[in-house]
Amino acid sequence: MPRSAAQRFPRVDGAVPEARSFLGGVLEEWEITDRSDDAVLCLSELATNAVRHAARGGFAVEVSLDEGRLRIEVHDTGAGEPHVGQPSRDDTDGRGLLIVSSLADGWGVTPHAPCGKTVWTEFKTDESKTPIGVIPC
Repeated sequence: MPRSAAQRFPRVDGAVPEARSFLGGVLEEWEITDRSDDAVLCLSELATNAVRHAARGGFAVEVSLDEGRLRIEVHDTGAGEPHVGQPSRDDTDGRGLLIVSSLADGWGVTPHAPCGKTVWTEFKTDESKTPIGVIPC
């Protein structure tokens, strides 16, 4: 059975830890433990990009789980399309999407007209083997 959860966050520094906490709570509730650390780290990178580069307003995080596929989306109003950077050893930033591309099973960008985009990432995961409502012996 597909599941989903969503929450909006303001475009402020404290929003990234709040977004991580939101996702952590959702994953705990859904009993997703096998990829939770990777998922939270990738969300942290995408949310940081939204706070740094979104044109105005806040950002939204949407999480869905369907048939063993965990999808995390970050919606913002920023223009442009994010890309994997090639920072030098001395650069102090620019590695976020490198991290996402190395940890996630997939990621991408969906532009929205007239402005904004959704940056998403997906993880294959082992859903709880016990059907909802069934108490194991």
